[in-house]
Amino acid sequence: MNILITGAKGFVGKNLVASLYNIKDGKDKTRPNLKIENVFEYDIDSTAQELEEYCAKADFVFNLAGVNRPKTQEEFMQGNFGFASTLLNTLEKFGNKCPVMLSSSIQATLIGRYAEGEYGKSKKAGEELFFDYAKKSGAKVCVYRFPNLFGKWCRPNYNSAVATFCYNTANGLPITVTDPKIELELLYIDDLVAEMLDLLEGKAHRCEYDGLTPIEKEDGKYYFVPITHKVTLGEIVNLLEKFASQPNTLIIPEIPNGSFAKKLYSTYLSYLPKEKAIFDLKMNEDARGSFTELLKTEKCGQVSINISKPGITKGQHWHHSKWEFFIVVKGKALIQQRKVDSDEVLEFVVSGDKIQAVHMLPGYTHNIINLSETEDLVTVMWANESFDPAHPDTFFEPVEK
Repeated sequence: MNILITGAKGFVGKNLVASLYNIKDGKDKTRPNLKIENVFEYDIDSTAQELEEYCAKADFVFNLAGVNRPKTQEEFMQGNFGFASTLLNTLEKFGNKCPVMLSSSIQATLIGRYAEGEYGKSKKAGEELFFDYAKKSGAKVCVYRFPNLFGKWCRPNYNSAVATFCYNTANGLPITVTDPKIELELLYIDDLVAEMLDLLEGKAHRCEYDGLTPIEKEDGKYYFVPITHKVTLGEIVNLLEKFASQPNTLIIPEIPNGSFAKKLYSTYLSYLPKEKAIFDLKMNEDARGSFTELLKTEKCGQVSINISKPGITKGQHWHHSKWEFFIVVKGKALIQQRKVDSDEVLEFVVSGDKIQAVHMLPGYTHNIINLSETEDLVTVMWANESFDPAHPDTFFEPVEK
C-alpha cells in the first residue's frame, strides 16, 4: 500500500508518519495485516511535481494539510479549501479513486460559539468539497471532525492550549487561565493515530452528529475517534503543577491506563528542557552505606534503593501494618525474619545473579546482611505506604536474640 500524507510535517502528520514507518520497517508488529510499501510525505515545501507523482501512485490519502493561524482571515479559505481542491483535482487527473481522509474540525458544525468563525466556515467548505468529490468520482471519502488535540510534538503558543500549558510548565513559565471552569474536549494524538490505522484496516468508527456530539452509526456520513476526554482548564493546571513538583516530592500522581492524566503526563514530559530531564535524589549516607527514596505514589507506597557496605547488617526492626519487598539486584545477601513473639528465624539467601523478591512480613522483625567481604550490596525496596515521619510504624528489635 502506498500512502500519501499531506501536511506531513505538522503535528498530526509527524505522528502518523512515524507510526507508518514503524509498521513499514517491521518495528511495530501490532498491525500484521497492514502492508505498507511507500509513505509519501507532502508539505508546504514540496513541489507540484511531487504532488502529481504521489497522487498518481497513492492507494490511500490522509489530507492533514490546513491553516490554523493565518495572517488574514481570507487565508483560512485559501489554505483549508484551496489546497483540498488542488489535491482532489490532481487525483482526478490521474483517474485515482483511492480513499481520501479529510482532517476537519468540530468547528465545522458552525454551532454555538463556532457559528461565525472563519476557520469553521473554511473547514465546512472543505467537507462539502469532499462529499461532492465522492458523488462525482465514486471514491470513498472519510471526513473526521476533530476536537482540541494534544500530545507530543504539538506546537505550543499556536493552536493548542494544552501544548502551551505543558510547555510553559515544563520551562518554568507562567500560565494564564481566565476561567478554570471552562471545559475542553480533548483528543490525544496516540488515540487519533490508532483510529487512522484502524481506518486503513477497514475498522474505523462512523457517526452522525447531534449538535456537537458524534453518535456512532455504522453507515454514518462522518467518521470519529471514540476516545476523547472532557476536562476543565483548572483540572489541567492542577495536574501539571503536580507533575512539575515531582522531582521535589518524588510523588507520581495517579495515572491509570487510558486516563487523561497519563496522556497529559506523557505530553508534559515531551516539553522538558535538557536541564530538567535529570534531577538529584537525596542519598542518606553513613558508614554502613546509603538509603535513597526513588519514587512515591499517592496510594501505592514508595520505591527506594538501599546500598550496604561489605559485611554490614541493616534493618533490625518490625512494623505493625507496613509490608515491603526486598529485591537484591547486585551482590549476595542473607535476609532474616522473626515473628516478634517467636524464636524461629526465617532465612533467605538471595543475590543479583538470580533476582527474587522477598516479602517483609508485618509483625516480623527483619534484617538484610551483605555476605560479601569486598563488594557493595544493592537492594531495591518497595513499601506499601510512603514513609510518614509522624507515624513511622517502625520499631527496633534485633532478629537474633
